[in-house]
Amino acid sequence: MLSYSDARQKVIEVAENTPHQWVWRKIEIEEAFGRILAMPVVADRDYPPFDRSTRDGFAVRSADAQNPGARLECIGELRAGGRFDAMVESGQCIEIMTGAAVPRGTDAVVMIEHTQREGRTITFERAAQVGDHIVSRGSEASEGSLLIHPRTRLGYAEMALAAQAGATCLEVMIAPRLAVLSTGDEVVDARSKPGPLQVRNSNGISIEVLARTAGAETVQLGNAPDEKGALHQAIERGLEADILVLSGGVSMGKYDLVEQVLGDLGAGFHFTGVSIRPGRPAVFATCRNKLVFGLPGNPVSTMVTFELFVIPAIDVLSCADPRPLPVFRAKLATRVREKGPITHFLPARIEWQGPEARVTQLPWQGSGDIVALALANGFLVVGPDRPEIEPGEWVDVLPRRGAI
Repeated sequence: MLSYSDARQKVIEVAENTPHQWVWRKIEIEEAFGRILAMPVVADRDYPPFDRSTRDGFAVRSADAQNPGARLECIGELRAGGRFDAMVESGQCIEIMTGAAVPRGTDAVVMIEHTQREGRTITFERAAQVGDHIVSRGSEASEGSLLIHPRTRLGYAEMALAAQAGATCLEVMIAPRLAVLSTGDEVVDARSKPGPLQVRNSNGISIEVLARTAGAETVQLGNAPDEKGALHQAIERGLEADILVLSGGVSMGKYDLVEQVLGDLGAGFHFTGVSIRPGRPAVFATCRNKLVFGLPGNPVSTMVTFELFVIPAIDVLSCADPRPLPVFRAKLATRVREKGPITHFLPARIEWQGPEARVTQLPWQGSGDIVALALANGFLVVGPDRPEIEPGEWVDVLPRRGAI
């Protein structure tokens, strides 16, 4: 049985080799957050477009203020966006604000905190050197240079950079379509009142949210009963999307029919189990050149396996590099003991004490305990080589998407 890292890599390899038509379209920049850039963004001019002051202070000729105690005449004021067309001569300076263009004749800015003013006379308490507190024209980017590479996921910084360059209409990749299909006779719509032996379809909601957060467009197929004909029809509809994600029906029970139906449809299986808990029965296949994931039906299992395996597939079919798992290190607060040569993803609470993260495993009643998952903001990752971990030891933690 594959480790979760090997299974994840298998997903990436298969996704990268699956035929997919790349399509892009133009959208307004306000709609571009989280989208994948299709065409490059280049600088329309030098940035900054002028020598820019990075401090409030006085623009000077550095040769006039080489020693503390220098006294210069202030001949004016220059604010951001303002103009000063005259040349600053020797013995003169000009008051300047952060972001303003450094006037001709000056080559340094002295911070206002290091000066004293008496009328128009400025005394400099510190020496000035060429280039002090000035960002030179074109030092950030030169006209025509590449600012944002294609295949970049657009966050707020990238969008700000595009806006600065006047790229307010961006060409982005069309997001992959992901179909969501829940299974199980006991599952009813989340908006309905369940019977005494039924459960509401929470997985359909969580998968749809996770998929949209990861950058996919979603198609909600509802729930299919544990009956081969109905499941066959539902999967047929799901295969119209780029990715089909099923929850439930992948264990070893008599009515776990997902693998049987996929086999009848000609699916090729890449793995039918992963060495993790929760989520061990997870299935990954291709069918008609579409990626198919069969995730266990218990909610914690569903969310863990979606994070591990489905998100990198979304990345690849979005024409982006797969994002690494955002695992980081934290100190364990309480002893952990787990059994079996398997990797455990345990609901946990991550808190910070100064710069140091600490993690506490939360009590839970197994992979169906969505209450515990809602209280957790991450997962404590316990590898097969560390079945017992003492308080104070460093461990891996995986944040719960959207909770940190």
